[in-house]
Amino acid sequence: MAGWDTLKGLLLAELRQRAEEGCQVEGFAEQIAQAGQDEARLAQIYDALMALPVRSDYPYVEPSDLEGIRAWRPEGPRKLSARRSEAEWRDRFLGAWLGRCVGCALGKPLEAAPFMSGAAGNSGWRNVQLWFEGADAWPIAGYVPGKSRAQETLGLSLNPACRPCEREQIRYMQSDDDLRYTVLGLVMLEEKGLDFDTWDVGQLWHRRLTYGQVCTAETQAYLNFARVTSHTETERPADWREKLAWVRTYRNPYREWIGAQIRADAWAYAAAGQPELAAELAWRDASLSHVKNGIYGEMFVAAMIAAAFVEDSAERIVAIGLSEIPRRSRLAEAVGKAVKLAQTASSQVELVDQLWQAFGHYHPVHTINNAALVAASLIWARDDFEQAITTAVLGGWDTDCNGATVGSIMGARLGASALPAKWTAPLNDTLYAELPGFHPIAISECAARSYQTFCRVHRESA
Repeated sequence: MAGWDTLKGLLLAELRQRAEEGCQVEGFAEQIAQAGQDEARLAQIYDALMALPVRSDYPYVEPSDLEGIRAWRPEGPRKLSARRSEAEWRDRFLGAWLGRCVGCALGKPLEAAPFMSGAAGNSGWRNVQLWFEGADAWPIAGYVPGKSRAQETLGLSLNPACRPCEREQIRYMQSDDDLRYTVLGLVMLEEKGLDFDTWDVGQLWHRRLTYGQVCTAETQAYLNFARVTSHTETERPADWREKLAWVRTYRNPYREWIGAQIRADAWAYAAAGQPELAAELAWRDASLSHVKNGIYGEMFVAAMIAAAFVEDSAERIVAIGLSEIPRRSRLAEAVGKAVKLAQTASSQVELVDQLWQAFGHYHPVHTINNAALVAASLIWARDDFEQAITTAVLGGWDTDCNGATVGSIMGARLGASALPAKWTAPLNDTLYAELPGFHPIAISECAARSYQTFCRVHRESA
């Protein structure tokens, strides 16, 4: 069984992953090359790679279990208090949903290799800038123009599947996995409230998502979950904990990529003002497909969003996010560095360039570099919604994911009434999610339903 890639492709990605996790992988590249396309030999090499121990001088402590994570997290406010009227709360929930949609729509056309990884001798962020300059739309102050002189001069091109999000075309929020997972989280909370675990997440995926709607780590977990379940036996097996460890790691070299981080929002909306609870719900979700920093990314974002409903300071929001993940993790270290870069950068361009210099060695859809960009965008922008989402998208890498996450945080913090109409109005309060009952649906209805789950969770967790 392969999945997202061929067995050899998965193995090459695993080689990089194991090195990042602190293993000594010398000699494995040569073995892989010598194996050619011999799948039996490739499988043996893969198993040997997975059996490697972490080297003794590895400086990070990165557990995946909730108890271990909490044992290594710093002090922080686990629950925040806020006095808000129902109207004020509803405005924040609508702001969060609208902000997520706006940021996602801004980044979607740029979710293409030249802007994520770099091309034509430029880094990805520089190609983003050149596209807008070539359309006479720099600095970024609106959605991505569909045409640019950078097409002819540099051979750059936008993602052709995302034309409905281009400036000249946008009339609604186009279907996207960043929003689809937010909808799925809402569905889970409506069905079960707080009474769900990672098994239930897997069952929900199999009921609601097609194989073609999952990517990278989610593809591998989706396939692996199918091998420990059946249509006739739907009860959770007694040895689920052991099987879960296999589901999220077997042939899954993407287990620290951004796939979990983009699934944080619904849990955070329901746990608004409760960063510890938001992080725990995110942990339950992320644990199906991710480990270590892949899990921390979702917990970090969930805690930030939950805090943003109450806190006004960007620094405080980021600090609260960090208080829910291990302080000696690679993610915590990267975010701390990104915050310092944002506090000292003299311009938006200088900031994203420094971020690329610091974290450009990660894959464009890894958790760590993208989370660092998210945190830096929040710090740099302060109270400015437009500066926040445009910095996140200018930074390249996973453009739609970062725009969506930053938009969600800023929307929850500022409320819908404070978001610029030039960004929200083109969506016409309409979301297409490619899920039954949500294709299309009013964004405002999603926000209203999230407010109701918040009320339910508030009662259940009191």
